[in-house]
Amino acid sequence: MSGNDDESTKSEEQRVEGIVRAGPRGALAVTGIAVAIVFALWFLFYFLVFLPRGVIH
Repeated sequence: MSGNDDESTKSEEQRVEGIVRAGPRGALAVTGIAVAIVFALWFLFYFLVFLPRGVIH
């Protein structure tokens, strides 16, 4: 029975290691998407609010 527990523990450890290895990629993807959205909003605000006000005045 302890042999089965050892295999189960090793399998669980391998699964956790796989998740931990994949974790940073997902976090970087979310961060990249968030930064892209912030930049897009900033450019939209700049082109749709700041530039038109400068041209009118």
